[in-house]
Amino acid sequence: MSALKLAVIIGSVREGRFGPVVAEWFTEHARNHGAFEVDVIDLADADIPLALPAVSPALEPNPERPAGMTDLTRQLSEADAFVIVTPDYNRSVPAALKAAIDWHFTQWDSKAIGFVGYSGLSGGLLAIEHLRQIFNELNAHTIRNYVSFPRYYLLFDEEGKLREPDEPAEAAQALLDQLHWWADALTAARAVSVA
Repeated sequence: MSALKLAVIIGSVREGRFGPVVAEWFTEHARNHGAFEVDVIDLADADIPLALPAVSPALEPNPERPAGMTDLTRQLSEADAFVIVTPDYNRSVPAALKAAIDWHFTQWDSKAIGFVGYSGLSGGLLAIEHLRQIFNELNAHTIRNYVSFPRYYLLFDEEGKLREPDEPAEAAQALLDQLHWWADALTAARAVSVA
């Protein structure tokens, strides 16, 4: 069986964001894990309007999207599982991430989703809790395990390396193991339901 396709999504597009550093760290662990073919999706590379189509994606699951979203839609469609790397902004989800989710509907359906959070005191957990509710509505399965970096600016050095890497590496391994189990099960289930 071929490796499952994992999309690591960088959820912040803010100028000066730290998301790419965290995503690079996690992507290295995901590739070393060996169960996934890993693709990185940087939302800053896509044209994601905040204004949504007039008809709800629930009624029209694949609306006409801006040309600048073509690659994003393809990558989301091809993925078997996702890990979203996110900070929390004002105790919730970055606007570009929420818009990217809302522009898509079938792309999340019956797929496994994990989270890596980073921010000040909460370590991204406030955004992660909101994302769990959002993805439940889209019939995706969010896994229990996660990685969190509270006060990330103290945890990473100037070169973007963790000062104390062992505990986060263990958390990443647990997340990836659990994500693989669910992604494998859900991929098999989707194949049966399509047949």
